[in-house]
Amino acid sequence: MLQIFLRFLTLGLMSFGGPAAHIGYFRQTFVNELGWLDDKRYASLVALSQFMPGPGSSQVGFAIGYHRGGLLGAIAAFAGFTLPSFVLMYLLAVTTAAWLGNNYMQGIVHGLKLLAVVVVADAVLAMFSQFCQRKTARLLMLGSAASILIFPFLWAQIALLILAAVLGLSFLSATESESQKPDPIRLNYLSLGIFITLFVASFFALELGVEAGIFGEFYRAGSLVFGGGHVVLPLLETAVGDSLSSDRFLTGYAFAQAVPGPMFTFATFLGAEMILDNPFVGAAIATLAIFLPGFLLMLVGLKSWHAIAARPKIAGMLAGVNACVVGLLAAALYQPVFTQGVLSGVDMAIVLLGFGALKLFKPQMLLLVLGFSLCGIGLILLG
Repeated sequence: MLQIFLRFLTLGLMSFGGPAAHIGYFRQTFVNELGWLDDKRYASLVALSQFMPGPGSSQVGFAIGYHRGGLLGAIAAFAGFTLPSFVLMYLLAVTTAAWLGNNYMQGIVHGLKLLAVVVVADAVLAMFSQFCQRKTARLLMLGSAASILIFPFLWAQIALLILAAVLGLSFLSATESESQKPDPIRLNYLSLGIFITLFVASFFALELGVEAGIFGEFYRAGSLVFGGGHVVLPLLETAVGDSLSSDRFLTGYAFAQAVPGPMFTFATFLGAEMILDNPFVGAAIATLAIFLPGFLLMLVGLKSWHAIAARPKIAGMLAGVNACVVGLLAAALYQPVFTQGVLSGVDMAIVLLGFGALKLFKPQMLLLVLGFSLCGIGLILLG
């Protein structure tokens, strides 16, 4: 268990670049260097993480830990990989309010908000090309984006995801082959039961107190995030509601770009902000709640993911949901990311140049963070 924890802790300290980069780090470490599993098994874990809602790269790490050391190994992997970013995001939440008044710090935060525009725009384009290749999927994406901009509420997001699943079942399912019967599905029904029970309970959790309410909001967000990473943005914006200003919300998201490890530790920052008299409790509850549903679902399907994915109707439902998710992220690109970040023509010019640099030269995320921070400071000095 200690070996698993330390290996993932090392990766958690150096894994800049988001989920796609994390997948690369994991393969290099656990397939090429350590030989804990082969390429075929690793590819199957990556595919399963894409099929389930939740934090994609963290789910892969969780599954590697499970493969190596069972449930305790999975927990050790999660703890090691998440701890560095949890600590950094918690410290940023409890300290930045005191020194955000500093001009240089304001410049850095503004620069990171501009970076968020670039990163989310890139994520939208990448996911659009991956999940919206068919006309039906593109119509679903556009309808979802327009609907959530008009009705920016949690019930609207849930309704859109359900509608997208139904439309995907009807219009995006492949034809089943009678000659090839898929393997029987063997699920972990205990994990599935816990997931469903907690999801239903999340709608009533606020009645049990503030802490339970935070757990419910973040658990529900983690249950509905298909695609991981930046897709968590629109769901968390709805989850925090009026508890946090848009500016502070986007500040936390900007910080999440600058730290290594999983993007889902954005929840650490938000949880700390929601219980100001006991920020550590809020941070811990929000972090555990947002990761938990994805891990429960990984346990449900670890042994039968091939049989699940082979069902054309299930694949069609997933295709519809993924198209809807691209629309939700596109709407979040406008509000709050663009509207809170881009305040002038100079800001827009920096965003365009940064986006061009990202697509043409593919720099490391750490270099982008440094570059946009310097641009933000430069704007303060020149302004």
